[in-house]
Amino acid sequence: MNHQSDILTKLDRIEELLLSQSLLQKEVLNFKEACLYLELSESHLYKLTSTRQIPHYCPNGKKLYFNRVELDQWLQRKRLSSTEDIDIAAANLPIFKKRKKLSTI
Repeated sequence: MNHQSDILTKLDRIEELLLSQSLLQKEVLNFKEACLYLELSESHLYKLTSTRQIPHYCPNGKKLYFNRVELDQWLQRKRLSSTEDIDIAAANLPIFKKRKKLSTI
């Protein structure tokens, strides 16, 4: 019995991997595929589309579709700099050796 459950678990995992591979090959995703691709709940994705926070298409007025490349760009829209990036930028700032003296009255 344990052997069968192991096999079923592995088959489920293989099915998930095949599904994720097929999502990577598609250019246009339907609503459910976009939820899987973005790892978002349906309600959250509906909220993002209704508030126009995520790029989407609605050609017939009902069904929602998403361009996978646009979703990737949307995911990467607010990059946060790493501490290393900040350190490098700070090191490249010009350093002024002479400061203007404040004139005294």
